[in-house]
Amino acid sequence: QVRLVESGGGLVQPGGSLRLSCIASGIVVGFHDMGWFRQAPGKQRELVATLTTGGSTNYADSVKGRFTISRDNAKNTVYLQMNSLKPDDTAAYYCNADIRTLGSRENYWGQGTQVTVSS
Repeated sequence: QVRLVESGGGLVQPGGSLRLSCIASGIVVGFHDMGWFRQAPGKQRELVATLTTGGSTNYADSVKGRFTISRDNAKNTVYLQMNSLKPDDTAAYYCNADIRTLGSRENYWGQGTQVTVSS
């Protein structure tokens, strides 16, 4: 029932910008904490950014000042605006929904979208 679909990845030169989208179905993104994670080949998945239902944000030190997570409730979509991209940003990026109820906590993931930063 819950489905997250990422899009917007691609090849970009260092210093360029890219905006990732996470379109949700089966949930209302405004009701849940949302996040973006990334994973490069041979490396563990790492947290990039989080967005709470109240609108507060947190970022990994490596992306602070360059990335912005946001939400459009009307479109039920979460975004990750990435500026000043570096080769180290190359990874598969995954959207995450933290679904919390009175009796359970579940995390849902999208299929991922590839971001490659190279000249």
